[in-house]
Amino acid sequence: MTVHIKSLTLDELTALMSELGQPKFRAKQLYEWLHKHNATSYDQLTNIPKELRAQLSERYPLFDPVIINKQVSKDGTRKYLISLEAGSVVETVGIVDEDAEGNEQRLTVCCSTQAGCPMKCDFCATGQEGFVRNLSSNEIIDQLVVVERDFDARISNVVLMGQGEPFLNYDEVVAALHRMNADEGLNIGARKITVSTSGIIDRVYDFIDEPEQFRLAISLHSAIQSTRNKLMPGLTGQPLEDLHDSLLEYAARKNRRISLEYIMIDGVNDSKKELEMLLAFCDGIKCHVNLIPCNPILHKNYKPSSSSTQNHWVHTLSMNGIPVSIRYSKGADIAGACGQLKEVHKKSQV
Repeated sequence: MTVHIKSLTLDELTALMSELGQPKFRAKQLYEWLHKHNATSYDQLTNIPKELRAQLSERYPLFDPVIINKQVSKDGTRKYLISLEAGSVVETVGIVDEDAEGNEQRLTVCCSTQAGCPMKCDFCATGQEGFVRNLSSNEIIDQLVVVERDFDARISNVVLMGQGEPFLNYDEVVAALHRMNADEGLNIGARKITVSTSGIIDRVYDFIDEPEQFRLAISLHSAIQSTRNKLMPGLTGQPLEDLHDSLLEYAARKNRRISLEYIMIDGVNDSKKELEMLLAFCDGIKCHVNLIPCNPILHKNYKPSSSSTQNHWVHTLSMNGIPVSIRYSKGADIAGACGQLKEVHKKSQV
């Protein structure tokens, strides 16, 4: 993939302007157009000379991502299939929270970090699709821009919880996080940006060293190693004991609460023993447990745990002093779970 102009730092743009015989201040103008105003065409750069725009267009063509499928849920959630610069297709979701009067209060974007996913999680449609490639930081940001434009509203929260394992694309993901957070970028507060990982332990330690207060979510789904290996075969080399140690370190150094994501699958990971082991795993970790009733996917017979089981887990975790909630997937009527819309779209093209 050729170098994208949006991947150039301000210093690199300053050097480029010098090379093209332009004054230094043009670099700042260009940077703001690319990152603050998210220009999709050089024609939009009205305070940049036409000759320079033509040079940039020839050397660094801009690509505008294309929405190839959009579905709108009755709850206001919008799910997109977006075609990126290199032709890969990813899923992105825009979720709106409203107040009692129906006024939009918050726009959260759930974006992808890879096209496909190498983790092969047994409950995930994306995992069944396989891995295509890592996304660049520009392609991660482009998803946010697409959603912001479509809603005509400013993004307030971002969750990197779409397709892919963010920590297997660490450098590009962190570069995207910095651009989301930067004043001259999307200017989204670090504490409103969450990275969800299945638990790549070395990268958890790297994330601890990031100076910003980005939030961390761990897709746990079982605190029993054998169950987790079955559900998440891509993590067989990531022992739960070592993951627990890394989260203790995160909590100690960051003083931030970690979200533990737990998909509840009837008869698979919702037994008494599973609950006991989850309680033990949470010991010492500043965390909040999100219980997620499993979303049925094509080709799998998984179904969500019963309401009584879910309520029992909530009660038991709460009684043990562990903050817990049940998170119901928004956009269920539009194939809201990761990978499902793409799979439906593929079938429609046959």
